[in-house]
Amino acid sequence: MHIHIIMHEAFESPGAILQWIESRGINHSYSRLYEGDKLPVNADSFDVLLVMGGPQSPDTTLEECPYFDSEAEQKLIRTSVNKGKIVLGICLGAQMISNALGGQTQASPEKEIGLFEIKLTDEGKKDAFLTHLPNHFKCGHWHGDMPGLTNDAVVLAHSEGCPRQIIRFAPKVYAFQCHFEFTPSTIEDMIKNSLEELEREKDKPFVQAPAQLRTNDYSIANQLLFEFLDRLVKQ
Repeated sequence: MHIHIIMHEAFESPGAILQWIESRGINHSYSRLYEGDKLPVNADSFDVLLVMGGPQSPDTTLEECPYFDSEAEQKLIRTSVNKGKIVLGICLGAQMISNALGGQTQASPEKEIGLFEIKLTDEGKKDAFLTHLPNHFKCGHWHGDMPGLTNDAVVLAHSEGCPRQIIRFAPKVYAFQCHFEFTPSTIEDMIKNSLEELEREKDKPFVQAPAQLRTNDYSIANQLLFEFLDRLVKQ
């Protein structure tokens, strides 16, 4: 088993996912795009593609962000899906999966930053990799957009502020708009790099202040994530 991780920014790290990877002794590698790393030439070098978040959008151009080649990344995602690889996208990564497979990222009805409840849909309650999840539970959030849907997409969870929190695009392709992977360390990195955003959005109903973000307990979501990942890679 080999997992390849695409990171768009240093402060959007795998967080608890890396804890899971290391605790299971799984081989892994990175494309740290912000450091100039290249994407894999093809999908033959890994079994799982993990696409992390970032402040970019799938429509961000190379002129706007010289190290983010959205077209090339979407091509790698499509190739990975077509070759039957496991693909998991988080936040921007979820939106990249959407666009790569023919959807179109859209603005979420509400901006969400913090720890808020998500609820499984009827389809989510039946999903083989999510049966361990409670029908509703708190999870991390930090987004203003959400993935678009394709003909094959199935919405598995939603929140009060966003109707598309977990989406299955194919049997082994999952998109998490929410953040199960947040830890105190990753939250601190996000806060340090988002002070202007937090001040600008502070009066919105689903935006928590830095003090609250630091107080939240993300460990329950981490444990739910670990069980999901165990099931996903053992299929």
